[in-house]
Amino acid sequence: MSETVGRIEPVVGAPFVGDGVTVALVPAAMRFNLRGSASDLAGFTVVPLPTRIGDVGESGGELAVMLGPDEWLLIGAVSGDGAGQPVSITEVSDRQVGFDVTGPLAAELLMSGCPLDLERMAVGRGTRTIYETVEIVVIKRAPDAFRVEVWRSFAPWLWAALAQA
Repeated sequence: MSETVGRIEPVVGAPFVGDGVTVALVPAAMRFNLRGSASDLAGFTVVPLPTRIGDVGESGGELAVMLGPDEWLLIGAVSGDGAGQPVSITEVSDRQVGFDVTGPLAAELLMSGCPLDLERMAVGRGTRTIYETVEIVVIKRAPDAFRVEVWRSFAPWLWAALAQA
């Protein structure tokens, strides 16, 4: 007997619109945790992998942020599984979801629970950090636009915390 598996998003699909800020769930996307050297992983991605921790590479709607000396979060596609290569390519699409936080008060909203000064963060940079006690990845896409990635199990809490803040 076969079963049909459906995906239920962990938060409401409609954006939260507040005074000077909007928080919206981004559409479902493929996500991968990549480990290894940039040169060994280069053949597996369309996006050029950045080589400086915190830098973001973008190409054709896909992006990669370098989180550590040998670690990237890729939001996009990979070609191959890395078998036989000194790399690790792990799909994490169902592990996490993304929020777009936009508007003139976007940085202020995120800084209400994040220890970083996101107003001083350069556009095109990303980092792993926390919002209160929850681990997030925050990417600054424009002076007033951020992409926040969070584990699916924490998404309802983070959504409510951002809406309340």
